[in-house]
Amino acid sequence: MKKSDEPKNIPGVPKQVTGGFHDSESVRKIKYDEDIDLQFHHLKERFFAINYWKNFCPESSADFKLCDLRGNTVERLPQTGDYIRIDIPGPGGTVGRSFDWAVIDWLDLESPDRLLMQCRPAPDPKTPDSKKIAHFYSAESTSTFIIAKGSDYSLAGVYGRNEKSNYKSGILNSARNFLIAIGGILGFSKIQWECLVNGMTDFDE
Repeated sequence: MKKSDEPKNIPGVPKQVTGGFHDSESVRKIKYDEDIDLQFHHLKERFFAINYWKNFCPESSADFKLCDLRGNTVERLPQTGDYIRIDIPGPGGTVGRSFDWAVIDWLDLESPDRLLMQCRPAPDPKTPDSKKIAHFYSAESTSTFIIAKGSDYSLAGVYGRNEKSNYKSGILNSARNFLIAIGGILGFSKIQWECLVNGMTDFDE
């Protein structure tokens, strides 16, 4: 899969400064006999159903859970300050109890036509006194999730920016983080994200 040489300029997505990036999008054209508002309503349900993202991409190797400030899984809409617990196959980092963690640091839900959720790597919320990032990417990295609709389309996208390996979690964790991060930078994570956004916008099944 060929990777674009330049990141897209997307409102709300941080500027790309250093490291890797990806733009993973799925655009679904709305047919003349379809209800765009109904389609977007269903897309919003999928967007907020973080605990069930894997269902939209069964072949994905990652599983996601929405967690509160204490790291406990919850069944509700995401909020700013919540965490996303990521479980990927293979050896997990010891800092995050074998999980990778990201915090939701921005939700923009004001527009009726566009919703945004931005996350960045974070410490394990179960160890609030720790400053070690429990993620294979560094704290400067971001993932911005966006869904939007136009007059004849709906869109789901994930935009990664400034993706750099996390080397501040001990020797063994740093080696593990490097291997996963370099795979992401080479495009493997883009394949995973495209699988997710394609599944979110697929209403034919």
